[in-house]
Amino acid sequence: MLKAHPKGLMILFFTEMWERFGYYLLLGIFTLYMIAPETARFAGKGMSNMEAADIYGTFLALVYLTPFVGGLIADRILGYRKSIYIGGVLMAAGYIGLSIPDSMLAFYLSLLLIILGNGMFKPNISVLLGKLYEQPQYKHLKDSGYNIFYMGINFGAFVCNFIAAWLRLSYGWGWAFAAAGIGMLIGVAVLAFGSYKIPEIKRADKITPKREGDSSLSRIFAILFIPAFTAAAIGWLIPDNIFGSDSNDAFIFFTIPVLIFFFNTWRTASKEEKAPIAALLSIFGVVIIFWAVFHQNGSALTYWAKNNTDRELGPRMEKVINMVANTEEVSTVPRERQLTGPHGESLGTKMDGSYYFDNYNKELPKGNLDGKPEDITDTEWEKVKADSGSQHGKLKLWPTELQASINPFFPIILTPLLVAFFNFLGRRRKEPSTPGKIAWGMLISGISWLVMVVAAIASGNGLDKASVAWLFGVYGVITIGELCLSPMGLSLVSKLAPKRIAALMMGGWFLSTAIGNKLSGVLSGMWDLFEKKSNFFLTNAILTFAAFLLIMILLPWLKRVYSENMESNE
Repeated sequence: MLKAHPKGLMILFFTEMWERFGYYLLLGIFTLYMIAPETARFAGKGMSNMEAADIYGTFLALVYLTPFVGGLIADRILGYRKSIYIGGVLMAAGYIGLSIPDSMLAFYLSLLLIILGNGMFKPNISVLLGKLYEQPQYKHLKDSGYNIFYMGINFGAFVCNFIAAWLRLSYGWGWAFAAAGIGMLIGVAVLAFGSYKIPEIKRADKITPKREGDSSLSRIFAILFIPAFTAAAIGWLIPDNIFGSDSNDAFIFFTIPVLIFFFNTWRTASKEEKAPIAALLSIFGVVIIFWAVFHQNGSALTYWAKNNTDRELGPRMEKVINMVANTEEVSTVPRERQLTGPHGESLGTKMDGSYYFDNYNKELPKGNLDGKPEDITDTEWEKVKADSGSQHGKLKLWPTELQASINPFFPIILTPLLVAFFNFLGRRRKEPSTPGKIAWGMLISGISWLVMVVAAIASGNGLDKASVAWLFGVYGVITIGELCLSPMGLSLVSKLAPKRIAALMMGGWFLSTAIGNKLSGVLSGMWDLFEKKSNFFLTNAILTFAAFLLIMILLPWLKRVYSENMESNE
């Protein structure tokens, strides 16, 4: 299968694999790090669920907003490979910076470096891949090429959480963050070596001259980023807030001038370019909902895995987990401690035996007054006491971040099957168009959240621990939707975007991801407000089905634009 593809595919595959190793290692422990107590053996930031969800959503939003800038710079000045190198080094510095303990300044500066680095790296490696498939003998393989490339993303995302669990439980958070930086540097080295050995990568890295009448880069920054940052400052400084938090207001205000810029890009385009750009902007708008629900894997689904999933290890499973990561031990020896907020306000008391405390409503933890930790069930508590003969036993749990490896596990298994399935349909001239695959992806993603609705109802909406099988179920279903949507979106941009603004339009794809990611933080921030978790998951399902209906309405037009553009490129 690989022999028919460009040789550069596997170089970009491994470059992206190592980059995603670092990025998803960070995401796997990011929320856990923020909500971990400052008094723990390896101190975290001691934030509440809502604070952590807000930072998580804002970080994800900005990570996928800056590719818009990185795309512009690559299109006009640096080219793709130089942009990827710069982005990789910046991200490595950010990951390693997070290993600096007890410094909020280092924490936020490191996140800024990762945000800027991803902006230079992410859109340009995707565009460079598309450039490899511009030769006639490769054009028909572009969709499967992006599927294979996407499998590299998931190889990195699968392995990283085992490394993260072992390092953070054995040596602390800093070692885990440093490992992410080392992974990123390996990815940069792979691309440098591959560019030297495979000339076609260099040949694909060509800056497309700007069209007469295109704005200069300095003018773009003047008419776009000055208004955008001004709008963000206004959003931040507005008394109280409009959209739930100052960060939400700032981000939404920032995106308004960016959206206007993309609208003007369409308005001033040539007649031949207008329809493809309009089609892409429509897709960007619809898939916002997909990212809003999908990227709750690092927040809401992490809360579910930590507090609502049975993570106890049996003897056999304990041996397997210990091969790759230390098990988590929840001490059952309680100690009452006063909690205070960021301004010194009282948040009540907690018992140190519990790793998780819901202080959103500033209430005392329920069911914790007899010494039982909040995040274990009555059955588990009785087992601990029976095993130890007292209230001084310990409960062995598998590390929470390992749930983040369930999602990338499925693309590794399913990608070859899906590629083979679409090739089978293609030989019979029944393969869906790229927009059609995106529509199928949205429908399947909506169905996946119904799995979690059933899981919540089956576990009494938190009265009992749910089986880990439910997590495998939701990730198994949503992965099929993800494989139909995410790599196909990258492929669609590379096919429809005018060459002169290819990286800019790829940045637009990541802009839609950014907005969706911010909404994922907003939705996850409501986790504690839903007494019935089934209603929380049902809300996600309804939003996704609504997006599916919208894309189905647009599908006939999208197919027509897609067909016309493909014919014109023959």
